[in-house]
Amino acid sequence: MGFGGIMSRGLSAACALGAVVMLSISASSAGAGPFEGLAGVWTGRGSIQLEDGSTEKIRCKATYAVSGDAQGLNQTLLCASDSYKFELRSNVLARNGVLSGEWRETSRNVSGTLEGRAGNGQFNVDVSAPAFTAKLKMKTNGNRQDVVISSDGQFRGANISLSRS
Repeated sequence: MGFGGIMSRGLSAACALGAVVMLSISASSAGAGPFEGLAGVWTGRGSIQLEDGSTEKIRCKATYAVSGDAQGLNQTLLCASDSYKFELRSNVLARNGVLSGEWRETSRNVSGTLEGRAGNGQFNVDVSAPAFTAKLKMKTNGNRQDVVISSDGQFRGANISLSRS
């Protein structure tokens, strides 16, 4: 595989995985913002599946900063596999269970948006960028977050588990 293939594969995975971690929202008590309790450093491992059927292991580290009302989240994500790495920065807002936000993959200067719904520790989100879309389902239980991503593009999906350091 040439450098262009690795870049394209890395970009698709960066878009989807970045969205996953920026949406790794903890379950919260009634009246509290959905990002309450999320601040800090989270790390995880998992695998990504590519269009050609191959899989790669991936490692991620996310740092979260949460607004005072726990309705806003700023996140920095670093992820790497054997063939690429990326850095993602994102901002997400939550209002009445509706999520919206923007993200930017800094090393490739690519950006996109997200939207979805959150409730009872489960999240369904649509992520988009030019020529890329993905769907994510995520469930949080205490200090553990399990994420499943699916896409019809060159990046087919991922299964990732994160935990708070």
